[in-house]
Parts: sequence; structure tokens; C-alpha cells
Amino acid sequence: MFKHLLVPLDGSGLAETALPAAAYVARAMDAKVTLLHIVERNAPAEIHGEMHLRGAEEAQRYLDDVAARSFPEVVNVDRRIETEDASGVAHRIQEYALALEVDLIVMCTHGHSGLRHLLSGSNAQQVIAYGRIPVLRVRPGQESSRVFSVRKVLAPLDGKPEHEQGLKVSAQLARIFGAELQILIVVATSKTLRGDSAVAAKLSPRAAAALLDISLAEAQEYLRGSTERQKSEGLQVSGYIERGDAADAILRMTKRRQTDLIVVGTHRKAGVDAFWSGSVAPKVTNNSIVPVLLIPL
Repeated sequence: MFKHLLVPLDGSGLAETALPAAAYVARAMDAKVTLLHIVERNAPAEIHGEMHLRGAEEAQRYLDDVAARSFPEVVNVDRRIETEDASGVAHRIQEYALALEVDLIVMCTHGHSGLRHLLSGSNAQQVIAYGRIPVLRVRPGQESSRVFSVRKVLAPLDGKPEHEQGLKVSAQLARIFGAELQILIVVATSKTLRGDSAVAAKLSPRAAAALLDISLAEAQEYLRGSTERQKSEGLQVSGYIERGDAADAILRMTKRRQTDLIVVGTHRKAGVDAFWSGSVAPKVTNNSIVPVLLIPL
């Protein structure tokens, strides 16, 4: 599935939060890992209260140390050092990933500084928007205190065929990791409709309620078909329907069902912001207690 992982690092302990996830995926999939450090122009002396990497030799020693202590001997680990250019760090990461034929970028997003916000949420969104490479986002502290493992994979769906790619990837991951596949469909309520649908609901609440009831019935049938297909292929599958705001429902599900990984699809033309209603993926990735795998559609 994923055969070459890219892990951008800025030298901070926070950035290293992504390493257990990268090692787990690499070992499970027999994948190569490339550790990347981009030497920042006019770099500050410190980052997140730690000494900042300010030169190629220092960065090389750091990456060698990370490779030795973070990855099993069976994992092939390469180290690359690049220099920031005028196009920006996010573009540089995606450009480099394409040149190396990377098929998964694993990164921690920690928000305030470091390679001029290299690992901030906005830059992760830009990395998605620039290319067609999936990004596994890990938030600070999620994996630093425990061994990363995936026992339950959550695939949120909305019934649209174009978003089925997220389910395909989720099923593949569940099979590789020997994990349970959780399929979630969220049906809106009149209070959680957005845009034109919300306006129409206010003008004709009875008609809106009837349409939502139809949507619920369709979701139940769609979920039944999806779970049966996956079970027929030998997977352990659980199906769920929630009502309300999509992002809130996904986050509730994650906590209630002890999900280890969420897989969501994003539309490249507008980056993360284009998924579903326009705010689901950013809200999920910024608030999820577990890693989120973003799949460009």
C-alpha cells in the first residue's frame, strides 16, 4: 500500500511526535522512510525552547540520531537535507515528496513556530492542497507516551460515490493492521444544515424534515450495503449512523468507540477546506484526539 514515507522534522521534540506512527506504518507495510530536514534561512537560535538546527552538518547528525533510536533495524531509513526556497516550506515538502515518489507524508502539527510554521495546521493543509499525496497528521502528545498501534479504523462517509476512496483506503489499512473497520454516516438535522439548505429549512420546516427523514432512510440502506460488502471480504466491520454536525459526530464517535485512526477524503482544488460541507476535515484534524489520515480525492 504505502511504500515510501516522508517525515519532515524541524529538530524539535514536538515534531518527533510523528515518529512512532511512521515507524509503525513502515514496519507493517515494509516501507522505506525518508527523514527530511529543511535548513531555514535566517534560522532562530531556538525553537520551542530547544536548540535549533542551523546548518547541514548539525542537521545530518540529528537525522542520524533519529534514525538510530526511532526505527527498527528492519526499516530502511534515508536522511535528506534541503534548503528553504522562495516558494515556501509547504510547497518545498510537496515538491520534494513528488520527486522522491513518496506515497505518504507523516507529520506532527504543532502550530506556532519552527521553520516558519512548517508543522502548523495551515501548512499541513497547504501540503494537501499542493499535491495528490496523502498526509497522516499527528497532534502533539498523541503518541509520545505510548506505542503507536491501530486496532480500529474509522471511515466517515456521506453516501457520495466520490468519497468512497476514503472507505477503500480504510479497508486496506484495516486488513494490513488486522484492525476493526468502523463505518460512520452522519445525517444532518434541521439545526445543523448549512448554506442554502439551512435557508430552505427555515422557509419550509416540514418539507425539510421530510427530506431529512428520507436522507436517514437512504443512509441506513447505504450503510447496510457498505458493511455487508466489507464483511464479505473478511473484515471485522461495525456500522454507525449519527445525527447532527458531521465533524462533531466524528469526534464523538472517536472517543466513544476508542478509534485509533480516522481516514477522511479531501478535495485538492481547495485543500482541506473543501471536504463535505467545507469545514469538516479542518475541525476534525484540529480537535481529534487520534491521528487523522487525509486522502486527496
